Amino acid sequence: MNTVGTPMLWGGFAVVVAIMLAIDLLLQGRRGAHTMSMKQAAVWSIVWVSLSLLFNAAFWWYLTRTEGRAVADTQALAFLTGYLIEKALAVDNVFVWLMLFSYFAVPAALQRRVLVYGVLGAIVLRTVMIFAGSWLIEQFSWLLYVFGAFLLFTGVKMALAKEDETGIGDKPLVRWLRGHLRMTDRIENEHFFVRKKGLLFATPLLLVLILVELSDVIFAVDSIPAIFAVTTDPFIVLTSNLFAILGLRAMYFLLAGVAERFSMLKYGLSVILVFIGIKMLIVDFFHIPIAISLGVVGGILALTLLINAWVNYHNDKKKVPE
Repeated sequence: MNTVGTPMLWGGFAVVVAIMLAIDLLLQGRRGAHTMSMKQAAVWSIVWVSLSLLFNAAFWWYLTRTEGRAVADTQALAFLTGYLIEKALAVDNVFVWLMLFSYFAVPAALQRRVLVYGVLGAIVLRTVMIFAGSWLIEQFSWLLYVFGAFLLFTGVKMALAKEDETGIGDKPLVRWLRGHLRMTDRIENEHFFVRKKGLLFATPLLLVLILVELSDVIFAVDSIPAIFAVTTDPFIVLTSNLFAILGLRAMYFLLAGVAERFSMLKYGLSVILVFIGIKMLIVDFFHIPIAISLGVVGGILALTLLINAWVNYHNDKKKVPE
């Protein structure tokens, strides 16, 4: 695979991820069942974003010294564009987690363990999928057209889809798991399994974890092809992807109380997916530079947030009695 990733870059990235995971997951996990306050979640979110930008700056500096300024500028811009796309799409994943926790009535204090395993599972899953995707694209370049058409379809579908958490319990997978697992009727603290009268029982928390992991599989199928529209370099695809999802736990607690205030976000994300899909489909006829892609994605997100603020303002005015 063609990549700018050298053993030093791969090693540095692995060390950063290992250290931050140890801090974020292990040290905080020692406190037991708890939830983050919005202030803590905001601080951790800023830390994760800052770390990502610092990594990109170090990446740019290293390439400037080894490959030259032109290569460094292009690759660092590709990382930033991929990171922004993945971070934006990750927000929709967080909203799905909120729906799952709400449907299964998982208390906020017990959501921590599911989120810990959810993030760890996402890291392993996406690493495998990215290397597999890079190999497939290298062997079969026409797959980029398949990814482009898929993203175009997904973007339109996202805009038209209706969110309904009441139907979660009727999903075939949920019915199958409930029919084939010996399961307790209620959540047993943070336990995924409990033993009663010598028999091992799964708890509803295990069912939630399975659905959280499955949701990440579904979103990875969307998000990973999206970043391949920016670059096919596995180092940039993996690093930007993992940096975007490492802070998902903090992002979840940051958005948990205000999710309903982002009703327009899915439309912005759908436009981004449509744009990326079109970019992949026309790549042989017209190449859209990475800088323009970054500007378009950033502009769509900024416009979406402005429209969302306008909608919230008018909705709030309607709630205030005259």
